[in-house]
Amino acid sequence: MAGAALGATTALAALPGTAYAAPGAPSAEGTPGSRRWSGAKSANGWPVLEEAELFRIEGSGRSVRLAGGDAAVILLHVARRFHYEIDQLRDGDVTGHSTTRGAIQDYESNYLSGTALAIRPLAYPVGAKGGLYPHELVVVRDILAELDGVVEWGGDLPTPKESHFELAYGPGHPKVKGVARTIRAWQAGPGSAGAGAVDAFDPERRSRSRAFARRTA
Repeated sequence: MAGAALGATTALAALPGTAYAAPGAPSAEGTPGSRRWSGAKSANGWPVLEEAELFRIEGSGRSVRLAGGDAAVILLHVARRFHYEIDQLRDGDVTGHSTTRGAIQDYESNYLSGTALAIRPLAYPVGAKGGLYPHELVVVRDILAELDGVVEWGGDLPTPKESHFELAYGPGHPKVKGVARTIRAWQAGPGSAGAGAVDAFDPERRSRSRAFARRTA
């Protein structure tokens, strides 16, 4: 896995609270095209949660509700890199856990388990393609390669949703544990790795991300 950046050494900050359906979260029941997800697990195999912790997205002043543990470590890393390398996150830009069981696509059920987040879901809705500028896409591809396929991007799904990032493996999978452990090491380190200390345009990183994209296409 490519090394990456994180100037911050702060641990994850969880805020107490109950779950809520945030603006821009997966489609509500009754929305045209939506279906009710009735399973006890989301599409990626994680248990559906009635409530989820609120986590601060470091450096942004924003927060998002996610499943705790490794899931939060990994998805918060995605959000931090978006904030640092693509554009600053603003109010309403990030949504995570939802209790709304309507889903246009099965992958939207992963919000129910707190193992997916959407960054600017109103700007990049289900079915829309090509919403990212080329330099933004470079960063997204670098994130996916850095996380060794543990995170799947909605832009690569058959019915795209470019705002969507989800855990691609179920709870307890060795790759999930390994990637989360690596991110924690970046956070505890001297600041030379992790979100905020990465150059996604470095030729070596570009080469690795292109190779990863070809392998996983």
